[in-house]
This record gives sequence, C-alpha cells and structure tokens, in this order.
Amino acid sequence: MAGGEASLVITIRELAEREEFEQAVELQRTIWSFSDLELIPVRFFIVASKVGGQVLGAFDGDRMVGFLLAVPGIKRGGQSYLHSQMLGILPDYRDHGLGRRMKLRQRDIALARGIQLIEWTFDPLESRNAFFNLHRLGAIVRRYVPNQYGRTSSTLHSGLPTDRFIAEWWIGSDHVINVLSGESAPIEPLARIPLPLDIGTLRHESPEKAREVQKSIHEACQEYFLQDLAIVGFEKTDNDFGYLLTRWQ
Repeated sequence: MAGGEASLVITIRELAEREEFEQAVELQRTIWSFSDLELIPVRFFIVASKVGGQVLGAFDGDRMVGFLLAVPGIKRGGQSYLHSQMLGILPDYRDHGLGRRMKLRQRDIALARGIQLIEWTFDPLESRNAFFNLHRLGAIVRRYVPNQYGRTSSTLHSGLPTDRFIAEWWIGSDHVINVLSGESAPIEPLARIPLPLDIGTLRHESPEKAREVQKSIHEACQEYFLQDLAIVGFEKTDNDFGYLLTRWQ
C-alpha cells in the first residue's frame, strides 16, 4: 500500500455479525502469530458486543485491516470503565494514523455513554507504543504489572515475561483534551526512567540484556509510584528514550 495518511479511505464502525468477528480472530493470527490456544475466540467478541463492551473494525473496502476490542469493568467503589483488550492493525496499514483514528472513535462512543476512563496494557519496552499512548493520546501510567499474561508463543515477545504498564486514559480530562488538540504545555518532570534507543534490537538479539532493562524499569516504577508520581510523557533524545514522571492532578 503506497501513500500517506491522506490517501487512506478507511471506514471504522462497530461490528455485530459473526462473520466480522471471525475476521478479527484471523487478524490476531496474522498480527501477533498467536497459537490457537492464545487467540481470543469468536464467542468472546460476541459477548463483549452484547454486554456493554466495544468491538470496532477498520475496513479498506470489504477487507478488515484492523480491529479494537474492549470490555466493561467496574472499579472498587462502583466506577464503570472500559478495559481495551486489543487493538491490532495489519503491518501495511500502520504509520498512517489509523490507530489514533480508532482510539478517537472509541473515545467518542465511550463519552456518549457517560464513560470517563478507558484502560489498557502496553509493553514498557515498546517505544512506539509508549509514544503513541502517552504523547499522542494523553494516557498516563501509575501501575506496573510483572508478567501480566505469562510467557506467550508470540515471536513479538521474544520469550520475555509479559511485563505491562496499565495505561489510564481519562478521556474527558483537560490533559487529554489538550494533548489531542496539540495544546498541551511542556512537561517539567520530577523524575525520568530511561529506555535504550536500541531496545528493539536487544529484545530480539539479546533477550537477556532486554530482561535487565525490563527489571530496571520495574524497580524504578516501584520507587516512583510509591511517591505518588505518574508517567505522563515520553521523549526521545540523542542518547535514549525517557519516561517522564510528575504529579497527576
């Protein structure tokens, strides 16, 4: 597929038919190389669509090229929220703004239903996801979960424990509104957690070194989160990437 974001004519809509859910299952195989045991099955998509969750599909003509799955949740105290379980896009359709478009559609639907919080997990070693979630969407992080899903068969995980950040997307907050509009003020961090520029190479060619980075991020998060700091930004310098922490309002 050639061209930039402007050349994409993609339709994003909620899914309702079994055949569409089957396409989403096939996309899991293509995108993550999961074994059958690790695939989210069709029946789960059906249930999510009927109990207050979200199942969105992105279509290039009749072809599904991306999907998003979210399920409803309830916090202690009774606050409702959405847990965004999966967002997958075929490789040829990445880097054209489609992921952001899908998240913004998710946000619009959630706000119309009175929901203020959407959460999801992401890998602290994935700089692209960190930039997207923190810098492009305005999510924050206050929780680190070691080995959230156990070790998986996906080649993308390189045999590492599936440590995860919990992204909190307060979709009606001033912070998110400012980030989405491009009007957010520069972050003045109280702490910074580094991530090597070559982390992508390390995790595939030297998993043991990537594991050391994973451990160092976990240890730093344990310290800073106990100080009531939150990760609110992500930056790239000539020497490394960096998670930026400060107080959250």
